[in-house]
Amino acid sequence: MKLGAFSVSLNVKDIHKSKAFYESLGFKDLGGDISQNWLIMKNESTIIGLFQNMFDKNILTFNPGWNENAENLSSFTDIRDLQKQLKAKGIPLLTEADESSEGPASFTIEDPDGNPILIDQHR
Repeated sequence: MKLGAFSVSLNVKDIHKSKAFYESLGFKDLGGDISQNWLIMKNESTIIGLFQNMFDKNILTFNPGWNENAENLSSFTDIRDLQKQLKAKGIPLLTEADESSEGPASFTIEDPDGNPILIDQHR
């Protein structure tokens, strides 16, 4: 199963302080909009998202159709197919993508310890 680019989405208290901290560790801006309280940062192949007041927990995030530079992949497994595979394995979904649609969609699951996992396809 190919889930796409991986990142950790962090629930931060002060996005400006968090940005400065991760910059001191060598992270650089990759995307986002700090004025809207979200920013994507990268250090080599490691990607983190900083999100202020957008969700309660840190989230493991996968982006089908993207590589680690947020560039489109020529071939990838559509999110609706991933969702069907997980359902067939008996993995409960917290939210579901509309299987009758195409293009951008997302769904969420939790690991056995309650860590949220977001599968978020942007294309």
